[in-house]
Amino acid sequence: MRAKSPNGKEKVMPEHIAKAFDVDLQELTRKVAEMGGLAEKEIADSVDALARRDHDLAKKVIATDSQIDALQLEIEEKAILTIARRQPMAVDLREVVGALRVANDLERIGDLAKNIGKRVLALSGEFPSQKLIRGVEHMTSLVLAQIKQVLDSYAARDVTNALIVWKGDEEIDAMCTSLFRELLTYMMEDPRNISFCIHLMFCAKNIERMGDHATNIAETVHYMIEGYPIAEQRPKGDTTTFAMMPAQ
Repeated sequence: MRAKSPNGKEKVMPEHIAKAFDVDLQELTRKVAEMGGLAEKEIADSVDALARRDHDLAKKVIATDSQIDALQLEIEEKAILTIARRQPMAVDLREVVGALRVANDLERIGDLAKNIGKRVLALSGEFPSQKLIRGVEHMTSLVLAQIKQVLDSYAARDVTNALIVWKGDEEIDAMCTSLFRELLTYMMEDPRNISFCIHLMFCAKNIERMGDHATNIAETVHYMIEGYPIAEQRPKGDTTTFAMMPAQ
């Protein structure tokens, strides 16, 4: 395994260290994949619980988040040990840092899904319109597709597919804005809808933020492979005041 040293000369890892590093990196990649699978399931279950007002499923979503948190800690510990023991440089170091960054985004995605689960527990009554929950479900399907694609690009070290995800976040933003406007309409038409619509608004915002984290992962994949960040400005489709609100 080769890397550039600070003076620009090529540095070659001894064979036994290179093999040990490869084993460490495979373990990190495996743990990131496991974490990604849990995060995807947590997203799907949280929105399923929202659509069916299923409190038991919502509680399972909330409980699952601790597994994702534990995996993130394992990845952090493994990455720190790998850096300390193997002293990787250049692309090898970016591989380890990339795993840390992806794990951080997946942990945040899990938190956002957990937040939806908590919202489900606070909801009561029927949706003002089934069109609203269908809009949330459609947003979720797009976000899940983005997350799957970007995790596949991470596993395959495929910068082309990572860039496709990076450029696709705009559609999710636009859907969030459209749903927000519909929710405002329902709140103005009948004040009794206000509480419910606010909960649904934050659920939609949590899903939109998940798309942002998928975009972060795409940027990490690009950095890992190319060695520099994406120079272009990130495309954004949500320009409302709501877009600036923190997800809760």
